[in-house]
Amino acid sequence: MDLLRAFLVGGAICVVGQLLMDLTKLTPARILVSFVTAGVVLGALGIYEPLVNWAGAGATVPLTGFGYLLAKGTKEAVQQQGAVGIFTGGLTACAAGVAAAVAFGYAAALLSRPGDKS
Repeated sequence: MDLLRAFLVGGAICVVGQLLMDLTKLTPARILVSFVTAGVVLGALGIYEPLVNWAGAGATVPLTGFGYLLAKGTKEAVQQQGAVGIFTGGLTACAAGVAAAVAFGYAAALLSRPGDKS
């Protein structure tokens, strides 16, 4: 049942992104920023956490989950460290994911052969 919930929620988030690309003139970059920002706002307001608890990876893996993680890390760091947590909390919370993305991206670049697509 957990897999089904994750699939449905993650799929619904992806459908929203696809609809935004198909039906609006928004660029993919603006949609990306909108999703991260929506995750931050919904996480800061406490609206996204129940969805994360219910859907698991279906809510944490998409870009909205990255925004949620930034907001959650900032909230926790502000409670522990005060105003300094505004600057350190989000980065600390998502450091492992960002480091993994950079490392795997670098490994993929080393293993692939770049070339023109034309």
